Amino acid sequence: MINGEETLPFVFSGPAPARDTVAGWQHWCRTRNSFAPAPVMDRAAFGLLSKRKKMLHNLHRTATHANLPLLDTPMSLAVEKLLTGRIETNALKIKPTTRAGVMLSGGGYQGKTECVCEIAAAFEERWLALHDYLNPDARPGSRDLHVPVAYVQTPVTAKPKSTCKAILDFYGAPIGRRTDLPELIRQVAASLRDHGTRVLILDDITRLRMHRADDQDTLDLIRAFMSMNVTLVLVGVNIPGSGLLREGRHDPASGQWRLPPSQHAKAHGLEATQTERRFDLIELDRFHYSTAAQITAWVDHLHGIEENLRLLDARPGMLTEGGMPEYLFDRTDGVVGLLERLIEDGCREAIDSGEEQLTEDLLENIAIDLPDAGRRDADAGEVPAVPSKPASRPRRRGRNTVLDDRGPLGTTAEGTR
Repeated sequence: MINGEETLPFVFSGPAPARDTVAGWQHWCRTRNSFAPAPVMDRAAFGLLSKRKKMLHNLHRTATHANLPLLDTPMSLAVEKLLTGRIETNALKIKPTTRAGVMLSGGGYQGKTECVCEIAAAFEERWLALHDYLNPDARPGSRDLHVPVAYVQTPVTAKPKSTCKAILDFYGAPIGRRTDLPELIRQVAASLRDHGTRVLILDDITRLRMHRADDQDTLDLIRAFMSMNVTLVLVGVNIPGSGLLREGRHDPASGQWRLPPSQHAKAHGLEATQTERRFDLIELDRFHYSTAAQITAWVDHLHGIEENLRLLDARPGMLTEGGMPEYLFDRTDGVVGLLERLIEDGCREAIDSGEEQLTEDLLENIAIDLPDAGRRDADAGEVPAVPSKPASRPRRRGRNTVLDDRGPLGTTAEGTR
C-alpha cells in the first residue's frame, strides 16, 4: 500500500525497454528476472476472494502467462556453452590479435535473440562485478560509462553505413550528416574502446543484402568489427544460405567460417592482421519429434511450461500426457515462439471461458496470430510459416510413445522424462 492505494507490481508503466540503447539494455539487464508470477491458487481458494481481488488475481495470472520465463533447451544449452566460452576467452585475451566471432543461425521465432541476450547479460553481470563496475580500460577524457555488451538491431534496409549508425545510436554518439563510411567505422571503434565493450551483438544480420550494397564493403565492415578487440556475435536467419558470407569458406576440420584477407586494409583506419578472420557457426534449431530423445526433450520443455501456468484447474500432465505433446507439436512444428503464443492465448481463453485448463478442444479454437510480424523482415525468413491446424490433416495419436523392434522406448510422458 502506498498512500492508501493498492500497488500492482505486475503492471508495468511505459513501453517495454528497448535493448538497442545503452540505457535500455542496462535497464533490461537489471529487471529481466524481476517479474513475480501470480501465486498458485485452486478454485476453492479463489472463491474466497472478494470481487476486486478476483479481478486483480485474473489480471496477475494473465501477466504471468504473458511473461513466461526463458527455459533451457538442449539447443540453447549448446549455444550457451559455445558462446559463453568464446566471449570469456576473448575478453581475457590481452594479445592484439583479431578475436574470433560467433554466428548464431536459426529460423524465425526460435528464440535466437532472447538466448543470445540472456547469455550476454549474464556475462556482463560477471564482468562488471569482476571490475567493481568500473571500466578497466578507461582513458582520460573518455566517458565514464562501462558498457561490456552492445546490442544492435541491423536496420531493415541495411547497408554498411546504416549499420554503423545503428551501433553509434546505441551509445548515443553524435553522427555528422555527411560522415563517410571510413569515418563512421573509426567512430564505432572509438565508442567500443571508450566504453570498454567486450561483446558486440548484431541481430537480424541477414537483413544485409548483397544486391543492395557492394559485397566487399559488407565483408570489410565485418572485418573491421573483428579488429576492434570485441567478440562479434552475428544473429540471423539461415546465415550460411543468406549470401552474406558467400566469399568466405567453411573449414570442415575446425567447423569455422573463414573470410579472405581484406583488399581495403586502410578502409577503416585499422591495419589488417595476417590472420584469417574466423567465425564459429552454431544453429539454434527447433524441437523435433522423431526419436525417443527428441520426444523426451519436447515433453520436458512442456513440463517446464506447465509448472509456470496459473490455471485454477491445471493438473500435472496437462500438457505432457496423452496426445497433448503431439498435438502441441503439430500446431507449432516445434518452434518455441509459436508454442509460447499458442499457450499464452490458450490460457487467456481458459480464464475468460471459465474452463481453467488447457485441452485440445479449447486450443482448437485458438489461431496462432503473430501481431509483431509487421516489424520483422519476412523476405529474410524472420516470420515462420504457421502450421495448419491438425484437424485439417491426419495426426498420429500417441507419438509420445516410441516403439522399436524390442518394445516401447517410452510408454508415457512421465516415462520419457
